Amino acid sequence: MGFGLRWTLHGDGRTPAPGAVVRPDERLSWPRTAGLGAQHVVAMFGASFVSPVLMGLDPNLAIMMSGIATAVFLLATRGRVPSYLGCSLSFVGVAAAIRAGGGDSAVVTGAVFVVGAALVLAGLAVQRFGARIIHAAMPPVVTGAVVMLIGFNLAPVTAATYWPQDQWTALLTMLFTGLAVVCLRGFWSRIAIFLGLVFGYGISWVFDLVFGKIHSPAGGTEAVDHWRLDLSGVGKADWFGLPALHGPSFQWSAILIALPVVIALIAENAGHIKAVGEMTGDALDDKLGTAIAADGAASMLSTAVGGPPNTTYSENIGVMAATRVYSTAAYWAAAGFALLFGLCPKFGAVVAAIPGGVLGGITVILYGMIGLLGAQIWLNGRVDLRNPLNLVPAAAGIIIGVGGVELRFGDSFELGGIALGTIVVITGYHALRYFAPEHLKRQEPLLDSGTSAYDEGAEERLDKRG
Repeated sequence: MGFGLRWTLHGDGRTPAPGAVVRPDERLSWPRTAGLGAQHVVAMFGASFVSPVLMGLDPNLAIMMSGIATAVFLLATRGRVPSYLGCSLSFVGVAAAIRAGGGDSAVVTGAVFVVGAALVLAGLAVQRFGARIIHAAMPPVVTGAVVMLIGFNLAPVTAATYWPQDQWTALLTMLFTGLAVVCLRGFWSRIAIFLGLVFGYGISWVFDLVFGKIHSPAGGTEAVDHWRLDLSGVGKADWFGLPALHGPSFQWSAILIALPVVIALIAENAGHIKAVGEMTGDALDDKLGTAIAADGAASMLSTAVGGPPNTTYSENIGVMAATRVYSTAAYWAAAGFALLFGLCPKFGAVVAAIPGGVLGGITVILYGMIGLLGAQIWLNGRVDLRNPLNLVPAAAGIIIGVGGVELRFGDSFELGGIALGTIVVITGYHALRYFAPEHLKRQEPLLDSGTSAYDEGAEERLDKRG
């Protein structure tokens, strides 16, 4: 297929036959392909513009670079892996921590640029040595703990910055979003976060009409009188124009905070490749290293001009599962639409006007969901937390990461939060495993809900009973 830019027409190009799928190297008619591309853009839209807003970056540039990143990914994987690369939520906590330490947008993007470079190296290593190196270095107990501490590290951002701006709008937005996530079906369930934002927008507008200005902190500042929804910037924005670009700035302290996210991104990519392979029926294990490296390269390209990092999006997997159309032509169409959206400053002004209270209600759910993905990794990996070899490093690392514990080296350097928590989990697990007795290393099945196979005396007691 060369670079994956040639597609054969599936059937008559209109509707797939019952039970049939449109493979990555096939396409429907171009009008239908364009429509599917637009659907992919809508699916990624909610999370993909929430991410840059929460990171303090330009949403216009983020959407534009997501289209370019998707094109880079499709070329790198030669059209075998249908995926959309949207703005990664994994870095929201990193951005908040860097800004809390005095860093600006250039420092944030500089730190993430280095993470992208590390992801490229990880992808090349996987391509050379196989996926086994990932499992050896980062077993489920480690990846789950790191993802969990990254997500829960965000809790103070919601509690101290967004929620206090308008607690009642935040509460209503949270309730609506929760209902949307749980009760909606199909396509609507995949854009539940986006629907929550729209609902919060509307509630803020109604509250401004009914109650007037609110007296609360605006963006984390002192309490002042202000409108919940300020659309003054939308009228001033142009319909067409390039987003503002800026180069990255590199600081070791910020880089160390950001590097642990590499673990979460590798886990995301591995899960994505597995899911797409199962849906398309095409074994994609040989593309895992390429996909990871392409993800890193796309993030480097985006952050080099001031945009956020990118990662493969599960929302778009849902669209493929629903439509059974896996054509990469649809993703090229989606990339084109995203590029056009990014060239509309008025769109960016609408996004930038999202009220703080709305973000408070959304992030209560969103940040918690990110953290609990770590628990899902534990469940999928059948991690037994009654085994102290698993329990001790995970417990210590999570508390350090969530609580913001710091370790100071002299007057000029400190390590804390996400970075220190990740180091404790990884080095703690492997160091303890080296010194642990053999019975703790065996992955034996649990015998019953009350007895752990990792209990040193369990086997002897059971032998006596038998």
